[in-house]
Amino acid sequence: MSSPFDQVLIQSDVEQLEQADLSLLETLDHVLNRGLVIAGEITISVADIDLIFLGLNVLLSSVETANEVIKKRG
Repeated sequence: MSSPFDQVLIQSDVEQLEQADLSLLETLDHVLNRGLVIAGEITISVADIDLIFLGLNVLLSSVETANEVIKKRG
């Protein structure tokens, strides 16, 4: 059984993407089943002198998904 989220990822037609309705729950379910990584960097500088560098990596997934990935890489 495919979810509307899977249909959105497979179909490339813009009109079909606009017509697809995804609930917040379906989106959250997909993120927890697949995992999501957010990476970013911020540098605070004054007069072209770097004062603070902040690197951020965030992983959002369910515990089961994270364990499966660790077992595959292990």
